[in-house]
Amino acid sequence: MRIHVFLLGVALALPAFAQDRTVKFLVGFPAGASLDTMTRLIAERMRVTLNQPVVVENRPGAAGQIAMTGVKNAAPDGLTLVMTPLVTVVTAPHVQSLPYDPFADFAPVSHAADFLFAFGVNAQVPATTLGDYVALAKREPKFANYSSAAPGSLPHFFSLLFAEKAGAPLNHIGYKGSAQAMADLLGGQIAAFMGVTSDLAPQHRAGKVRVLATSGAKRSRDLPDVPTFRELGYPIEGAGWYAAYAPAKTPKEATDRLSGAIAEAIRSPEVNQKLVAMGLEPTGTSAEELARIHRADYEKWGPVIKASGFKPGG
Repeated sequence: MRIHVFLLGVALALPAFAQDRTVKFLVGFPAGASLDTMTRLIAERMRVTLNQPVVVENRPGAAGQIAMTGVKNAAPDGLTLVMTPLVTVVTAPHVQSLPYDPFADFAPVSHAADFLFAFGVNAQVPATTLGDYVALAKREPKFANYSSAAPGSLPHFFSLLFAEKAGAPLNHIGYKGSAQAMADLLGGQIAAFMGVTSDLAPQHRAGKVRVLATSGAKRSRDLPDVPTFRELGYPIEGAGWYAAYAPAKTPKEATDRLSGAIAEAIRSPEVNQKLVAMGLEPTGTSAEELARIHRADYEKWGPVIKASGFKPGG
């Protein structure tokens, strides 16, 4: 979990910027999804902190690109934001042409939360440790078949890193969404699954899945009994994340004020506890820290994606 938290301090002491008008979050995914739920929790708290209306508008479609384009084309007046997963600004730019530039067209505002990955096997698979599984996959090809939520997802690319470091001939089976992949994992049609920790944790606790490793720099609070890949000798770590961006050329006064309000919302006990219950690792950073995280992950995952040869629809 990233523990950098942006203190409000100067940001909220700055003169109000467009304070008498509504702040709007665009979300490029349907209402009810975890990203939407998180954004609405933050927006409600920001409404109090900023003393102005803060609303959420869903613009689903094109894997988040519609909302990103909407913010790109919005006025840089501190009134329009997008809350997005890293796919729109980190992985997608490496695999397809987009109607926006992930760096030039947006002003970073705040990194809101991380979500970690976990690698689990069906409870009937004869492997109780990650080392056991690697040896088994090398010895018996049927156990080398594993799934993720979808080809091109970050868990997919993280699994490629794992396979490389382990020297294991793992075979990725693509699914369209985590629900079917999880169903086949539980049913024994697939041996293993790399997915979001919050999807695997309940099944692990119920004894239906055996989670062998998690992807963070530290152990997951959802699965404190499970070691990280790094603890097990694989020098890899990674996380998905959600973050807020404004249109490029939004004045720093506005982005500082908004990032401060987002950080305050995420630190508040009522919001923080709900995010943790959703399986998220709340952060809440300055605009500068988000810019650093964005650039670092863009450069980290680019070579992995390129080496994979992945193309949308492939």
